[in-house]
Amino acid sequence: MDCDLPELIELERIMQEGKPYLESKTVCEIQMKGHRFPVYALTIGSKSPEASAVGFFGGVHGLERIGTRVLLSFLRSLLSRLKWDAALHQQLASVRLVFMPLVNPAGMWDSTRCNPRGVDLMRNAPVDASEKVAFMLGGQRFSSRLPWYRGVSDAPMEAEAQALCSVVRQELMSREFSIALDCHSGFGLKDRIWFPYAHSRTPIPHLPQVLALKELFNQTYREHNYLFEAQNKQYLTHGDLWDYLYLQAQARSDRVFLPLTLEMGSWLWVRENPRQLFSRLGMFNPKSPNRLQRVLRSHLVWFEFLTRAAGAHRYWTPDSPGFQQEHGMHHE
Repeated sequence: MDCDLPELIELERIMQEGKPYLESKTVCEIQMKGHRFPVYALTIGSKSPEASAVGFFGGVHGLERIGTRVLLSFLRSLLSRLKWDAALHQQLASVRLVFMPLVNPAGMWDSTRCNPRGVDLMRNAPVDASEKVAFMLGGQRFSSRLPWYRGVSDAPMEAEAQALCSVVRQELMSREFSIALDCHSGFGLKDRIWFPYAHSRTPIPHLPQVLALKELFNQTYREHNYLFEAQNKQYLTHGDLWDYLYLQAQARSDRVFLPLTLEMGSWLWVRENPRQLFSRLGMFNPKSPNRLQRVLRSHLVWFEFLTRAAGAHRYWTPDSPGFQQEHGMHHE
């Protein structure tokens, strides 16, 4: 790495300090304006193919730096706890954690939503919406100079998108149970947990599992402030990467892959500090140090919950033996 992107510098520092717990690899490398930007994937926890897994992703949109920062904070917390927390060691013996905290480093360095080729990575997958989408917002192929550009029709996906998909297929979709959480910001006054679909208003096949996860979180943390909803409740898009991967995962009916999105409600930050509207990053990231610290803390409970829920999925997912036994559901 030969640029001055603070998030990338911090990620590489964590990778170095995290040895021997963390394993890391470069999944692709992006060139931009004479700089090279590696895209990293990190793993920690069980190496057993039978273990469930949770993947944490951030920085898909370069303007949304807070998504990367909350994941770096979580990684720092995990590494600190591994020095003394025997329960965490025991937990990681049965679950695998995967991190891609900075999927679009060149875009973040250049303070743009898209990647260096002008493509919005969350509009880049070969999936077309089954119904009418909002003009431009739903994805467009007019020009890379305009926002939400999908890329050239029938062209291969962008390198960053391909790298994300490769990691998801290898580390998550290959397992009996897995969850992916993609961290974004910029929509509404509340923090939302979105689940597919984005390309269709049809309910997903694993809606019972998603609702069971929601209810489990509601029961465990009654005072939480997240709003759970299908993304299609707000808008439809072409080219959603998580719809693309989820549709592929349906080829294996014996596996459950639940892709989720944490959409941090940045309008609240703007309402509290309207001057952020005059900053290119202000619509997507908290500016005041106190607000930033609160945001970095506030999602750690959710990340930890997902880790524990994945490891114990047989006790709460519908149709699993543990769930049926717990709820007295016996078949003659």
